[in-house]
Order: sequence, then C-alpha cells, then structure tokens
Amino acid sequence: MTRAAVLAGLGAALPPHLVTNADLADVLATSDDWIRTRTGIATRYVIEPGSATSDLAVEAGQRALASADTHRVDLVVLATSTPDHPCPATAPAVAWRLGLGGVPAFDIAAVCSGFVYALAVAAGQIALGITQRALVIGADTFSTIIDPADRTTRAIFGDAAGAVVLRAGERDEPGALLGFDLGSDGEHADLITVPAGGSRERSTPHSVAAAKRYFTMQGRDVFYRAVVSMTESATSVLKQTNWSIDQVDRLVAHQANLRILHSVADQLGMDHDSVVVNLDRVGNTVAASIPLALADAVLGATLREGHRVVLSGFGGGLTWGSTALRWPDVAVAPFYPEYQEKQYGGKTK
Repeated sequence: MTRAAVLAGLGAALPPHLVTNADLADVLATSDDWIRTRTGIATRYVIEPGSATSDLAVEAGQRALASADTHRVDLVVLATSTPDHPCPATAPAVAWRLGLGGVPAFDIAAVCSGFVYALAVAAGQIALGITQRALVIGADTFSTIIDPADRTTRAIFGDAAGAVVLRAGERDEPGALLGFDLGSDGEHADLITVPAGGSRERSTPHSVAAAKRYFTMQGRDVFYRAVVSMTESATSVLKQTNWSIDQVDRLVAHQANLRILHSVADQLGMDHDSVVVNLDRVGNTVAASIPLALADAVLGATLREGHRVVLSGFGGGLTWGSTALRWPDVAVAPFYPEYQEKQYGGKTK
C-alpha cells in the first residue's frame, strides 16, 4: 500500500499571558536559577479565566487550515488531557467553530504522547481510504489543573495548541508519515496522574481532598522512563524507515525537560544541536508540545524543507509514540503573542 498521510499544513497558538520565572520566584519560594537549572524553562504562557482549551485549539486549527490553503477536512482529531468538560468531548465543538460541522470529531487522551497517537489514528484513516484530509490538533491548558502552590509542577507547564493538516498522498512525497511506533505501560499509571475527578475517585466538595484534584508527577521515575521509552520508540521508527541515525537532521521530541531531551539525543547518538528546543520559552505544553516545536523551528529556520525528522513523545498512561517524515514546504504564521516576526528567518503566511 503506497497511500500515505502527508503533512500539508501547520499552525500553532499561545495565550497572551506571559509568566516569567521571576513572576513565580516569590510566590513559590524559588528562583529563576533553580527553575532554569532543573528544567531549562524561562517563560511560559497561560490562559486567563474565561478561556479554555477549545479556544486555543480553534486558533491553531484555523492557522493550520490556512497553511494548507483549505477550508475543509473530513476528520478532526483533538489530543488533549484538559478538555473543556469531562463530558462531552471537546473536538466536536472545535470542529463546529471551525466551520467543519458534520465531520467526525473526537478526543484522544494520551497526555504528552497524545499528538503522536492522534497522528497515527488520522494516518490510519487516510491509508485505508476512509478519510482524504484530516485536521489533527494537540491542545492543553495544564495551568487549570496545577496546584498553584506546587513549584515542581507550576514552574514546568504552559498552555498552548498546535495543529497539522494531513492529506492523502504517496509514501515517497515530502511530508509523508513513514511509520509509527506506539506503546503503553498501565502498570505505572500512578507516575503521572490527576487522582480525582473520574469514576474511580469522584470529585465532590465533601468527598475528595483538594490536593487530589490537581495534577501530580513523580519526576525522577518519569525522567528515567521518558528517556528509555522515547529512545527505544525512535529507534523502532528508524528501523521502519531504514534511516541511520546519521541521516536524521532533526529530533522533535516532547518538550518536557531540557535534560530529558539531551539524554535522549545522547542515547540515540545525535548531536544536541540536532534537537529542536523551544521549552525555554513555552514550557511543557503537553499534547501541544510537538506541533508547537515544529512551528517554532520552521519560523526560526532551523527546520527546513528536505530535513529528515523524527517525532517522539512520552506521557501519562504511561504512553509513548514516534513517527518520521521528510519535512515538506509548509508556511507557518507567527504565533507568539508579541508577533515579533523580525526575530524569524522562516516563511510566514
């Protein structure tokens, strides 16, 4: 089967409120140096009260559709772990707001691996001929589920959305997704979790401690498992594509922590300069992190047409996933709220 899903458009969105490490220093009894040293993060963007995940998803979706020069798709897949409501899914509302009412639309909850999972689902639909064109969005607003007094999580996460348009094409085209590796390990689901709010531990004002309504993460264990899982997953995809590590121009991995990114590069045998990094400006944006990093790299001209690219994510569940492609010629609109286009040498649209 030569039919493949081809990346044809890319867009991203950030909320307007910038939070610096200095803003957090007094509130969390920490310092800019402490945060930078442990995470590599300097700033992040968070939504204001009254805004929601769908707002960012719609904005990123609009830009991806414009980048692909289309107004219609046959499918919308939204990767998010912070939906607007526990029920229903957020994707149908996003599709409707984008003028795509009537197309199938659903959410995927795989936390930081969600975007790669969503790509795989959409690519499968395209490969089977069920779908001709799909909009895949990764969007999360973890600021809404973080304990505001917990410096180990509040300093890490930012809010964002990123989206791509996939179209039916041929496997030998630039932009074709060339293979997938997906996996999970539910035995360690407790390492990354929001304990309450589901059917297991239902949230009511009287039955659940406040702390259990917030996101929790066991950082040391997550660090080790993230490095191992993304390294093994990326290696599996390289075998499918018959690429050697020396042929890979860019690794775009989930932007969780700078040390994790560099450790994965070390395990793969890649130079750190080949790893796309934007977490210093946006933090860990969960399902949005990979498409956001792609858009940032295109705008910054560090990701160019013809580059061989590996995408890899790791998140709660535990889940992980990777894919690979040769980068196509796509235009990306500036998405930082400051709109400082002069900082970028890449194409804009």
